[in-house]
Parts: sequence; C-alpha cells; structure tokens
Amino acid sequence: MSYERQRSPGEEVRSSESANAARRWNTFVALGDSFTEGLNDPASEEDTFRGWADRLASVLAGENAELRYANLAVRGKLLDQILAEQLPAVVRTRPDLAAFTAGGNDIIRPFTDPDELAQRFDDAVARIRATGADVLIGTGFDTRRNPVMRLVRGKVGTYNSHLWAIAQRHGCYVVDLWSMQVLHDQRAWSADRLHLSTEGHRRVALRAAETLGLEPGQDWRTPWPPERARPWAARRGEDLHWLKQHLGPWIGRRIRGTSSGDGRKPKRPEPRPLDTSSRVPCP
Repeated sequence: MSYERQRSPGEEVRSSESANAARRWNTFVALGDSFTEGLNDPASEEDTFRGWADRLASVLAGENAELRYANLAVRGKLLDQILAEQLPAVVRTRPDLAAFTAGGNDIIRPFTDPDELAQRFDDAVARIRATGADVLIGTGFDTRRNPVMRLVRGKVGTYNSHLWAIAQRHGCYVVDLWSMQVLHDQRAWSADRLHLSTEGHRRVALRAAETLGLEPGQDWRTPWPPERARPWAARRGEDLHWLKQHLGPWIGRRIRGTSSGDGRKPKRPEPRPLDTSSRVPCP
C-alpha cells in the first residue's frame, strides 16, 4: 500500500534556512529513541529525562497555551521497533506536528544497510504526512570527533543524504544536526559520550525551534566559554572510566541481545497540556 502524500506545487524541504513563518500547532507528538526521550538531560522526576523534544514543546506552548504534547520515544529502540510500537499511535492521534528521529541505534550496528534503513524511514514519513501532520526530522550527528562513533561516520553520511531526499519528497522540516559545530565541544555530550548533555539538548531544541520558524529568544550558535586545559592523567582517567562504566556495559547488552529500553514505557504516552511551570523557552 502506498501512503504517498501529494505535495503542493513548489513544496520543498523545510530547513532553518528556508522555514516559513511559524504556524500554530495544537498537538505535538515526538517518536524515536533515547535522543528524543531526552537522555542524558535529567528532569525533576526520578529516573526521567527532559531532552530537546520536551524543551521544544515548551517553546511551542509559549506560542500556544493550548498545545497538547506526547513523547513516545524509548531508549534503545531500533527503527523497526519504533515503527511497530510508536508509529500506530501517531497515526491514530493525527497530530498537527510530529518529530520523528530514528535509525541511530541501527546505524551503529555492524552490517546495517543505510539504504534499506532509509526506505523504511521514508515509508513511515509518508504515513505520518498522509494524516495531514507536519513532520520534523533530524539528521545524524557528525561523529568525526568521537573515537568510537567515527567508525560509522560514512554510514551516517549516507543515511543523512537519504534523509534530505526524504524531506524533499514529503515537505518535511529538517534539523541539520550534522552541521552544528557547537556540538563538537565535549561539553555538549554527557559522560557516556553517546547522548547529549543538558546543554547539548538545549542547543538542539533551540535549533529545532528556529527550523520551525519560531523565535526562542536565544541562539544555539553562542560560543562556549573558554575551558581550562585538563592534565593528561585526568583525561586518561576519564577514558578508563568511560570504558568501564559505559562502553563495556553497552557491548555486553549487544552480546546478550538486550536493550536499555527493554520493558520501559513512554514517559508521556498521550497528548496532554504541559504544566504551567514547563512553559518556558528552553531555560
């Protein structure tokens, strides 16, 4: 079955460079993996995270106090799991705006074909667009400064090329994460070197808001303050800690065929208004 949505004449990819004036969205649903769940941007509730999508929802709620927001993302999910477990709820909800980022957990696995992955992503975008929703997607990050993740940089680049083509076909907004050089600073990343820090999520949320034509009042491009040089021994100690506390357990889960998201439910499964205290523009 084809879910292709007919685009209006002249419709094209929507990026931060070409976004139209922001429209008013009433229902915003985010789906994806740990990136959209918000790891590692701690929220006030125990064992939960905020993240870029929640922060973007706060900006949207500042424009529309009636906004309802759901976040279906669950850490560790592969693309096919997201399509099976989260996509049906998005189609059923029929939001005005859907944020869809997926495939990162697939890309970092050996033997994954980014071409095949992109085809499944394309089909999912077509289904969401067929409901009438605007779709916001994000490219993969440039991993060249990560000594482990740079091994899959070519696969990420191939996947990104497909994502831009998908956005062109379906008229999606695109958050260009690859070009965000501010994310090359290690302070944009948490201790596991795989997920963004609080500040990293904040900057991505600001760029996403800009991509949608919003004016959050802050600039994601703001340079980082100077950082004091750390002794060689301290840096090597951090590397050893990372190997033991983060890389080792991650490899162990791959060998056992388990996931950090096994048995975990979405943090915000149904669209509902944000708490009044949450309606702040990317603090």
